[in-house]
Amino acid sequence: MSLSRDEVISQIHSALATVSDPELHRPLPDLGMVESVNFDGGLANIKILLTISGCPMRDKLKSDVTSAVSKVSGVEKVELEFGVMNEAQRDNVKKLLRGGREKFIPFAQPDSLTRVWAISSGKGGVGKSSVTVNLAAALSKRGFKVGVLDADVYGHSIPRLLGIEGQRPTAIDQTFIPVETNGIKVVSIEMFKPDRADPVAYRGPLLHRVLEQLLSDAYWGDLDFLLLDLPPGTGDIAISLGQLIPASEIIVVTTPQIAAAEVAERAGRIAHQLKQHVIGVIENMSAYTDPVSGAQVALFGQGGGQETAKRLSQLVGVDVPLLAQISFDIKLREGGDEGSPIVFRDPESDAAKGFFAIVDQLTKRKKSLVGVPLGVST
Repeated sequence: MSLSRDEVISQIHSALATVSDPELHRPLPDLGMVESVNFDGGLANIKILLTISGCPMRDKLKSDVTSAVSKVSGVEKVELEFGVMNEAQRDNVKKLLRGGREKFIPFAQPDSLTRVWAISSGKGGVGKSSVTVNLAAALSKRGFKVGVLDADVYGHSIPRLLGIEGQRPTAIDQTFIPVETNGIKVVSIEMFKPDRADPVAYRGPLLHRVLEQLLSDAYWGDLDFLLLDLPPGTGDIAISLGQLIPASEIIVVTTPQIAAAEVAERAGRIAHQLKQHVIGVIENMSAYTDPVSGAQVALFGQGGGQETAKRLSQLVGVDVPLLAQISFDIKLREGGDEGSPIVFRDPESDAAKGFFAIVDQLTKRKKSLVGVPLGVST
């Protein structure tokens, strides 16, 4: 028994509800993107409204809509027409994405379920950005939804390390969609410069506003973890982070060199002064095993990570663990240059296993009280 025209149109609408915008990850009807649906003689004619003209996901949308609607009984051919939302329609999309609220930082809200890890260091050159992208890669491989904010405004390198240099986010007026790669959503100040080579010369107050905008104007969606690659030292960005997201957790990166450890301690101190939780220390560029002789080679000395963890533990009054010692590995550097983190390109390497160990340690669910008798007498 063939379906009536109205029944087929109803089923087409149901099929469209199964198609999500590739960037916003919401069903097309919920976003107001389905303007009209017509059906006549086996031909389904559908008009889809794009959030912006020149939408980079137009071909993906065409493929997904055609595939979904073609499965409807009675539909023999699908014709798609694309239009562009007007300002009022885009405003409705932005309100939907923000839950009806005005511009705000989602990770600073009391009901936020996203854990924010800020990767910090006392000095530059310790591999903080490489640690950030590999932690993000390990989280993604473990099935978590993760974002990375390149908050190192002057020395931003995250896009290159993840192989997305030159890519720009899709903007819906003042809201923009982070660039996504391998399941990792990424925002960097580099994406908003006219040219990648342009320097950033901002003073303190403007830096605070930039960080606030990158956090609030991006539509991150539902994240399990947001990682921030902080600039080295204890300057404006570190202080602004403590003000904007007080619940952020700090991971301090150092090298094995004792002199570097003394400087790394200061990054933990500023976090402690801002009432942030220092959750651990990562020693990068640790000793490695020479493949020929089998001997341990400590290019950058020994003991820096343990010394940093010891000093920070004394400072905060609780144990600040040395989370891992990431061995020096030329593949880690090569992966950064080629935009492929070692966790993705060589997950069985010692360095990659170190990052997985950190993630497993920090994401381990605390012991639950469910089912435990509390001994309450009535």
